Amino acid sequence: MGDWVEARGLPGQASRRGQIIELIGRDDHERYRVRWDGEHESIVYPADGVVIVPRRLKDRHARL
Repeated sequence: MGDWVEARGLPGQASRRGQIIELIGRDDHERYRVRWDGEHESIVYPADGVVIVPRRLKDRHARL
């Protein structure tokens, strides 16, 4: 795992970022256990406004 999730916030709220710590389910019904920046965890289903950012891309941007 180690990829990141960015979830668009509701109107007037900031986006949230978290790290995927577990893939749950099957290819036709994937969901992710995510550890958010605020140190809590939740289950996230792929949906509109949710973007998966591969770890290697996030690491590359951090070095720039």
